Amino acid sequence: MEFARNMSFKDRGENYPLYEPTPFDDFRTMVENVADRYPERIAFSFRRSPKDEEPVRVCYADVRARVRYLATGMIDAGCRGAHCAMLGEASYDWMCSYLSLMALGAVTVPADRDLPPDDIVGILERAECSFVFYAPSVEEKIGALRERLPEGIRFFCFGETQAPWAQPLDALAARGAALWEAGDRSYLDAPVDPDRLASIVFTSGTTGKGKGVMLSQRNIAADLVQAMYEFQVLEKTVFVLPPHHTYGSSVNFVGLFAQGSEIYISSGIRYLVNEMKEQKPTYLVLVPLFVETLHKKIWQIAEKNGKADMLRRAVRLSNGMRKLGVDVRRRMFRDVLSAFGGELRMIICGGAALSQEIIDSFDAFGIVILNGYGITECSPLVSCNRNEYRKKGSVGCPIVGEELRIADPDEDGEGEICVRGPNVMLGYYKDPAASAAAVDEDGFFHTGDWGRLDEEGWLYITGRIKNIIILANGKNVYPEEIEAEIQRVPGVNEVVVYAGESKNEQREVIVAEIYPDADELARRGVTDVKAYFSEEIKKINARMAPYKAVGHIKIRSEEFVKNTTRKILRFRIDKNIEEET
Repeated sequence: MEFARNMSFKDRGENYPLYEPTPFDDFRTMVENVADRYPERIAFSFRRSPKDEEPVRVCYADVRARVRYLATGMIDAGCRGAHCAMLGEASYDWMCSYLSLMALGAVTVPADRDLPPDDIVGILERAECSFVFYAPSVEEKIGALRERLPEGIRFFCFGETQAPWAQPLDALAARGAALWEAGDRSYLDAPVDPDRLASIVFTSGTTGKGKGVMLSQRNIAADLVQAMYEFQVLEKTVFVLPPHHTYGSSVNFVGLFAQGSEIYISSGIRYLVNEMKEQKPTYLVLVPLFVETLHKKIWQIAEKNGKADMLRRAVRLSNGMRKLGVDVRRRMFRDVLSAFGGELRMIICGGAALSQEIIDSFDAFGIVILNGYGITECSPLVSCNRNEYRKKGSVGCPIVGEELRIADPDEDGEGEICVRGPNVMLGYYKDPAASAAAVDEDGFFHTGDWGRLDEEGWLYITGRIKNIIILANGKNVYPEEIEAEIQRVPGVNEVVVYAGESKNEQREVIVAEIYPDADELARRGVTDVKAYFSEEIKKINARMAPYKAVGHIKIRSEEFVKNTTRKILRFRIDKNIEEET
């Protein structure tokens, strides 16, 4: 099945047209235009230290000035056309540097600051970086690996530095400001080619070593503008995602900045709850693990206060009233909403599967979750649900100007999800074989994800091709389907399903490896964890096809290893088993 999305498409008839974002083709145009449109509106707010009493607030006109000065200084330093690595947590300096480097025509290489030194060296060498922009928090790591890098690399620190081999970013901005005030217009006068390489993003590699995805400014701009036709951006958000990942840098940052939102930059996960209460965001952009954690906290607090049953009754009552056209959720659940600042109305969620039960639960409280699907190679957004039109179990309709195809569908219409559109990458950096293998002769990028399209072109994800368990009888088992069922069992914190490799027997066994929620099990009086989960898995097995039955349960004592976007690294799991249940 194939489905193309164009500008004439209307959801729910003429009563729900597409929204009207501010289009742009390149980053310089975007920065200039949004500052012209909203010069005095707050663009960023942040704390230089989590202990600061009041946050710093910077308006769009001031961000534009910072970008102009930084970009001018960067051009003077030789950054135009150069490959520039960026390492560090989300910060005002990270974001302004990213905007500046993209707008002046450099090639950004955002990298995960938490990677081991060997991996960081590998990325900088593979991407041929000649500049490194980094946060003070990683200066010690950078210093330790610096001698392993090629000579001539220049280092700039987002903040004060005592390193003799680095310069503070403020010095670069001051140099640029002096040049600008003296009449230097190299930044504004240089031609911008939105189709040339602008960023190399290394995939997170949850199933192995990542590749360097090459994106142009047009790739990113087209993806964000086309996505903004689909859903309405609200007034204020709290930025908590890692900035090196495209979901954080594009959807949570550039897409919202381009439309004039206020972005409060979180000081870190441990401060998030208090920051939400203080900042009162109207929407958030999160990965499923964050949403699941917030959901769990709501019910844990209700249980602790002896109000869980009352809350369940209130949800049933509210849902019944909504069917009659009466919506009092914001008043009925004001205590729940107050934990998020009281103004939260929407969560954009992507990056992994999210339980429909959790989506429905937040909706019952008055918070809409727009579930979507994306992949780095597509800049990253592919599809999303809409503010007023959502389908249960779906990751939404394709963004405007994009085509989806299901390759080699089976009898259920399921097959590999393929994407064609202006948001699809230029290819993999210095890997022509992988680039050719990823895009077919019709120009469709093969995502490696498995799914189906319904009659209206809405996308449903089944699983990851590399995770599919192919049994000896030829049957395909999608681990994500079984994981979703097990995740509903009280006391499950995390679960991964895979084909176990038994040391004692020759036959393959479907394994469910569980990291328990110790507090929840203790509250329920569970003392034999293995026996408890065995009984629950038997119930799940009874309602699933026999070939999908879990044959072994493995209990973990610690959480699964994850990347910084909180995806479980499946290739790090030891899949050997000793005995079967």
